Amino acid sequence: MSQKPLNRFRPSRLIDQPMKIKTFSLIAAASLALSSVAFGVQDYQVTGPVAEINDSMIVVEKGAKKERFELARDSSTKMSGDVKVGDKVTVHYTMTAKDVEVKAAKAEKGTKKEKASPAASPKP
Repeated sequence: MSQKPLNRFRPSRLIDQPMKIKTFSLIAAASLALSSVAFGVQDYQVTGPVAEINDSMIVVEKGAKKERFELARDSSTKMSGDVKVGDKVTVHYTMTAKDVEVKAAKAEKGTKKEKASPAASPKP
């Protein structure tokens, strides 16, 4: 019979352990950072010529159908120059709810209680 060493110490296993912890920590931090971006407020943009502009709004026409986008603005809106009617601009915006009104839900067709028909009831 061959003798097995009593000490089963493997130095390579101890060296690999901190590397696994660092790798796991890095992956966890990256996934946490990306998940916060994924669940953040959606940012939209529209590009086109300015149809109207004043202190409280900017109207951008988009596409061949001249779809109008009326976007509110205030003193905190960043402007990268002097915008005039006819200038081509790209506006970045988010959608924010001002108020939410809850209304009672209507009963669906399948939710009413139906009387059991004699044909459908089990026979004793």
